[in-house]
Amino acid sequence: MKYSSITLLTGGLLAATTGLAADTSPAATAPGFWDDPVNHPLMPLYALSFFAAIVAILVVVVCFSLLRVLNVLINLTAKERAEKQGITYVPPSSFWQRVVQKANASVPLAREQDIDLGHDFDGIRELDNHLPPWWKWLFAGTVVWALAYLVAYHLYGNLPLQQEEYDREVAIADEQMRARKAAQPVEEIDVNTLKYTADAAALEKGKGVFANNNCGSCHRADGGGNTIGPNLTDAYWLHGGGVQNIFNTIKAGVVEKGMPAWGKTLSPQDVRDVTFYVMSLQGSNPANGKAPQGEIFQETQATTDSTAAAPQASL
Repeated sequence: MKYSSITLLTGGLLAATTGLAADTSPAATAPGFWDDPVNHPLMPLYALSFFAAIVAILVVVVCFSLLRVLNVLINLTAKERAEKQGITYVPPSSFWQRVVQKANASVPLAREQDIDLGHDFDGIRELDNHLPPWWKWLFAGTVVWALAYLVAYHLYGNLPLQQEEYDREVAIADEQMRARKAAQPVEEIDVNTLKYTADAAALEKGKGVFANNNCGSCHRADGGGNTIGPNLTDAYWLHGGGVQNIFNTIKAGVVEKGMPAWGKTLSPQDVRDVTFYVMSLQGSNPANGKAPQGEIFQETQATTDSTAAAPQASL
């Protein structure tokens, strides 16, 4: 038995709909339509709806064109009949013209003498024209809307005002942020106990942070330093070396020297990772590196002398 294409298409749509209805569990991870539109189960339905919409639009256009042609033929026939009878032919108003005439309640030119107030100023006559009905209804609608707004928003307070709605949305956003932070707790980093570790994953992340935040524009991609930023590969530091000092420098910045406070935009983990990456550059000796700046820093001196003042946190 042979089936028509419409029958097969209908059967495919029913099968697709049944399959979707059967798999409604939360564990279902079916791809979305735009992930694979060609193989999506509802693709036949969407295609059929699209073609049906195109056909409907074409039918409307054809019907409108036929009505216009029919109207032209009727007008030609009426004009010929009027000419045979010796009558001046006046074409009837179209539906749209009648609607506009009724909405504006305008007086035709042939009847202007009916609304002439008898005042003539330099050839300009004063006519007793009234406001269009649509304008009057629009004005009445605004009055009704204003009264309803006053009662609903100000007198009874059934609906929130703009400030109340804003405060409510801010509260909802804060609650969502707290829930998200609770679901994804952030690792706390104590800079006082922070120790450098050559962890490959941390160094790779720190390298990415270093590159993504244009640190190389001041310190060069290899850390060798340029006109603005110092060399990060030698043992000399402007504001103290070591993991704690470098961490604080990156976090707090040195604004007067053009070093941003990256702690405002980076997470503590990102600051730690880029700190480890900067420390891993020690001794790499890139070509044409910038001359040393500041004072040489030795970790042993910073750890044994507990009474020494901590250096200023900036690179």
